[in-house]
Amino acid sequence: MNSIRVTIWNEFRHEQRDEAVRSIYPDGIHAALAKPLSSAGMQVRSATLDQSEQGLPAALLDETDVLVWWGHVAHDEVEDQTVERVVRRVHAGMGLVVLHSGHFSKVFKRLMGTSCDLRWREEDEKERLFVVDPTHPIAEGLPPYFELPKEETYGEHFDIPTPDEIVFLSWFSGGDVFRSGVTFRRGRGKIFYFRPGHETYPTYHDANIQRVLVNACRWAAPALGPVPTYGHAPSPENAR
Repeated sequence: MNSIRVTIWNEFRHEQRDEAVRSIYPDGIHAALAKPLSSAGMQVRSATLDQSEQGLPAALLDETDVLVWWGHVAHDEVEDQTVERVVRRVHAGMGLVVLHSGHFSKVFKRLMGTSCDLRWREEDEKERLFVVDPTHPIAEGLPPYFELPKEETYGEHFDIPTPDEIVFLSWFSGGDVFRSGVTFRRGRGKIFYFRPGHETYPTYHDANIQRVLVNACRWAAPALGPVPTYGHAPSPENAR
């Protein structure tokens, strides 16, 4: 079996402007995300917003099995043609893993068809993530729940369509709960949204979070089933 080809897209702004973020992710959030995926045997490339074609030319996307997306302060700078290229590839079968504040990205909102809005606050609260679907491949190798000592809080209502599956549910020490790990399918593509990952916390250095990322990329990788044929088509009996 060929190794999964993963492209990690990171807007790469906080790490360049904020010393507190740079101290946690000196080589960028994308480098921290790449480490466990590479260790799991995946072919990993990184792309950033300020690169040519915003890091995501069609040729690169055509060679990507799973796109991992992290964005926060520059959602509005993502051009419509970039969004179109990504959405088209998801419909064709590319997997998409959207992290943390990527819920507000143009790509995720376009694929969901909703505002993707939610409640939030930054108050150094503990997050406890419960595995609510222990049979799901993304939960493989995890305990029944795990904790992050400090994270940004997200709370319901999360304005997304009803997920295909809810894998993780978060509780925060301030009292909020959140559907923090959910899956969707669009066209032939599989999508996983995963809530943790605020830039001022070392979340992506956590072993359980890294396990989720590896499992999610494996799950979201394109299936090897037949490619559907649309439009006018001859009878299957006559095609024999």
